[in-house]
Amino acid sequence: VLTFNKINNDFITICCHVRSIVLCLLLIIIQYAHTGKYDYDLVVIGGGSGGLACSKEAAQLGQKVAVLDYVEPSVKGTKWGLGGTCVNVGCIPKKLMHQAALLGTAVKDAKKYGWQISGPICHDWATMAEAIQNHVRSLNWGHRVQLQDKKVKYLNVKGSLVDKHTVKGLSKAGKEMILTAKNIVIATGGRPNYPTNIPGAVEHGITSDDIFWLKKSPGKTLVVGASYVALECAGFLTGIGLDTTVMVRSIALRGFDQQMAGLVTDYMDAYGTKFAWMCVPKRVDKLSSGALQVTWTDTHTGNEHKDTYDSVLWAVGRAPETKALGLDKLGVQLRKETGKIVVGADESTSVPNIYAFGDIGEGRPELTPTAIKAGKFLARRLAGHSTELMNYDNVPTTVFTPLEYGCVGLSEEEAEKRHGKDGIEVYHAFYKPLEFSVAERDASQCYLKVICERGGDQKILGLHFTGPNAGEVTQGFAMGFQCGATYSHLLQTVGIHPTCAEELIKVSITKRSGLDATVTGC
Repeated sequence: VLTFNKINNDFITICCHVRSIVLCLLLIIIQYAHTGKYDYDLVVIGGGSGGLACSKEAAQLGQKVAVLDYVEPSVKGTKWGLGGTCVNVGCIPKKLMHQAALLGTAVKDAKKYGWQISGPICHDWATMAEAIQNHVRSLNWGHRVQLQDKKVKYLNVKGSLVDKHTVKGLSKAGKEMILTAKNIVIATGGRPNYPTNIPGAVEHGITSDDIFWLKKSPGKTLVVGASYVALECAGFLTGIGLDTTVMVRSIALRGFDQQMAGLVTDYMDAYGTKFAWMCVPKRVDKLSSGALQVTWTDTHTGNEHKDTYDSVLWAVGRAPETKALGLDKLGVQLRKETGKIVVGADESTSVPNIYAFGDIGEGRPELTPTAIKAGKFLARRLAGHSTELMNYDNVPTTVFTPLEYGCVGLSEEEAEKRHGKDGIEVYHAFYKPLEFSVAERDASQCYLKVICERGGDQKILGLHFTGPNAGEVTQGFAMGFQCGATYSHLLQTVGIHPTCAEELIKVSITKRSGLDATVTGC
């Protein structure tokens, strides 16, 4: 009996040990299944500025990352490489063509400064285009190298969602692949709209997806729309000597301060850009000569007009790239009016483990720097390295029109709406850039205003500036907004003389006073 009891106790002990071992093995298996069942920690759909920033940041933090990028050619067949809108058909080529136009103006100014320039000044589109396109291609290659260096898997495939952890990739050749990930990020941005209700618009028009990759000059051009994209394109086309008209349905630069918008278009008008205000295109016909005949209606008079152009550039808004992602099958919530993805403060969507940011997110600024920052912050949160959220308040921006317009904070209209007309104080000044003086250039539209709370410390609510290098000026003052800058801080700042930016720290005349705001003296 004693022997039997001992054997029984030993057996029970052995069983307990075996049970413990099995439980440990099960826990290991469960742990492995939880962490190792996915191909990647993070899959990013979209290789634009935001998607690339997010993927590289995540990889730097030890995450296994893949980024999918595939560019559908434009209606006109234009295609490009890795880097998204900003690199290929946005900020970079836009700024370079803007620079080309500024140089044309500088050459004219140079004569007044003593430069002996003989012969007529003319511009060659092909030379400019080739140089800019080569630079963009170098950036495409640079992005691929960076992804490789940071151990991010780059796949040139079109991505769509299968479920909250699964992405299907489709190559150009039609080959399918399946990727699984703990988290999926959508950063596919948007593409330009065509007006589908206007006969001939799609067949004969181009968009900003095409203008920067044209081998030949667009010639006499009609730009339809009055967004910053429309005005920037019209500005540099005028600047390089092309006959350019902007057709405006209602107002220019919707969403921006409208006084500043008026100064921008007034300058463009004096600069040589034509404007067809309150006009709506009806149709575009291609004539036997190859010219494009545009028919439009003047909504003021109801009269119909026609003219011919070499190119028609549509700049009538952008649509988010959501249709091919399979979002409806997963129940990812979209804003019906815009087609953009509804996102939370942490860039989360209505489906767990799926995130979206950049231009595709509802209510987000359509700006490259915000997408880059939001992407980095998201990567840090998903990797467990941070809880910091993107701050979308007081984002600075600049419109690169012939007279540049930079702003940060609230427009005067929005400040009035939030604080009341009697609750704000607007300090303003018309100034003349020193470089305009010898060149005898008109500075009527060089203007700045600082919108402040009227009471207390007079916290600055908005800052607006038209003039040379507006982007450089605005970038510096934007930091002050993050520090809670007040009007007294502005006055305490020592200016750099002689610069345009220093006029902002000298501004003292209010709109309310009714006094002449023209700056006199040096």
